[in-house]
Amino acid sequence: MGIRLIIAYIFMGGAIFFAIVTTIGLIRFPDVYTRIHASAVVLTISAVMLSFGVAIYVWEFYLSIKIMFVGLIFLITNPLATHAIARASYRRKIACPEVRSVDDYSKYLGRDRE
Repeated sequence: MGIRLIIAYIFMGGAIFFAIVTTIGLIRFPDVYTRIHASAVVLTISAVMLSFGVAIYVWEFYLSIKIMFVGLIFLITNPLATHAIARASYRRKIACPEVRSVDDYSKYLGRDRE
């Protein structure tokens, strides 16, 4: 096994790790907005790492360029789609977050606001 395949497997393994982290975040986080954040940031990293890994694994110039182009398109479109989903859920008032005070420990620390 050459160094090229080892690097490709490291990229693909990292992509799998980040995809699992995304899945845990989607299950674990409480509301729509934090779930969207988890899916947008980490899944984008996962998709780009997977495209890099596959491009290195294939190691054919034109095919690798096409794969990298797909990763670049995903890098651009995923944050845009995430923003559109967040904006639509905010406008439709889906899972609006509670209004919370900034300092939850003010009573505990003796710093009550007037």
